[in-house]
Amino acid sequence: METKKVIRKEIFRRRKEADPIAVHKNSEQIWQRLFSLPAFQESDWIYLYIDCKNEVMTDGIIEEAFRLGKKVAAPKVVGEDMIFYQISHPEDLEPGYFGIREPKTDLPVADGEDGLMVMPGVAFDDRRHRVGYGGGFYDRYLSKHTRHFTAALAFEFQMMEEVPTEPTDLLPDVVITEKTIYR
Repeated sequence: METKKVIRKEIFRRRKEADPIAVHKNSEQIWQRLFSLPAFQESDWIYLYIDCKNEVMTDGIIEEAFRLGKKVAAPKVVGEDMIFYQISHPEDLEPGYFGIREPKTDLPVADGEDGLMVMPGVAFDDRRHRVGYGGGFYDRYLSKHTRHFTAALAFEFQMMEEVPTEPTDLLPDVVITEKTIYR
């Protein structure tokens, strides 16, 4: 089995080489699968990452959530913690760490509200094991907020036969790609 470091390097290479038109098209297909989930339809709160560097795009999810009157929260890393702030408009985001858009810190903290967590990952396998970005931020956050339904988003090229696991890894409830939903 490949190490997480090797997997990250390979997936980052694949993402860098991804066609922007395909990234957008496949993101839209993933959104439709996400929107069909009862967890999306029934959740008042949508917690989600802000995409960067050819990840599954999230702007369309934000737009749909706002259209449906849902509350949206985006993360900001503060020290060893990840804090979600409620956003009401795309202008509530500003360039942050490594140029990734983050919520402004004068926004309300969205903490403790049950909802749908839309999470990223570098790679996954069909058993929903995940290679994250190495900081463990989502695992730590979700270990404290256990009532979120978690949907990880990935392109099929991010799916691996098997990824290494650690005792602190938390499995998402589903992994959604442009082709299927892994449960």
